[in-house]
Amino acid sequence: MNKQEILNKFINEEDRLLVSKLLDKIEFTTKRNTVEYTDFLDMRQRQLLEKTLKELKYTRYIAYGGYKTAERTVIITYPEKLDEIFKDNRFDFGSILEVIRIVLPNELKGMYSHRNYLSGVIKIGIKREKIGDILTRHDGADLIVLKDASKYLLNGLKDLTRFSKAEFQEIETSELKVEEPKTEKINIIIPSMRIDSIVSEIIRTSRAKAMETIKEEKVFVNHELILKGSKEVKTNDIITVRGKGRFKVGEILNNTKKGNLVVEVEKYV
Repeated sequence: MNKQEILNKFINEEDRLLVSKLLDKIEFTTKRNTVEYTDFLDMRQRQLLEKTLKELKYTRYIAYGGYKTAERTVIITYPEKLDEIFKDNRFDFGSILEVIRIVLPNELKGMYSHRNYLSGVIKIGIKREKIGDILTRHDGADLIVLKDASKYLLNGLKDLTRFSKAEFQEIETSELKVEEPKTEKINIIIPSMRIDSIVSEIIRTSRAKAMETIKEEKVFVNHELILKGSKEVKTNDIITVRGKGRFKVGEILNNTKKGNLVVEVEKYV
């Protein structure tokens, strides 16, 4: 594996650094027979690293974020001697990830959104890549965090005024409360099932702006980064637009007199 040759493929300095760190972890895993892992990755970063792993024909890795449908994940590389442990799902993920559960007092239940918890994390000064998904509920939230950052995060959260009356628990990922997300249904009118048409409608912008969003690598379908506006979308596909939200494509309800499609979409709220 020629590290420099691989890195030369990347123009973006952040991407080069991200891939470089992954290559170092593969080297450590291979030479030291140890389990290594990245910081939390967003969907674009995960796809970038998985593409690199595929090109390297490296298969001893797993993407994990605490639960099956996690959006933010770490990539874990492991040595050959642990093949069976990972294949049989016997690895102790608690050695890498932990969950901080926040339970709000009665007077604050239902008052806090994802933004309240995330802004709290940012205020503490902890790096975003140390935090995975934040699962909010009516009575609080579960914050998935790298184990080596959990104590710092917990102490910082306790010092914040907004959580001064809250209760805190350190739990394992197996105790996560993953609730069905709330959605609201909207109908959109589009000329075709192309992703640029759909993005234009669901984020309420022009077709040209939708294409810019796609080119800026902000659009994903079923966690896969989309780079072409001509991508055809199907019923039940999940569209994520970074900074705008997540949407599930529903059924085509009917056609307008002009031949456009009326499509039902569920917006996650």
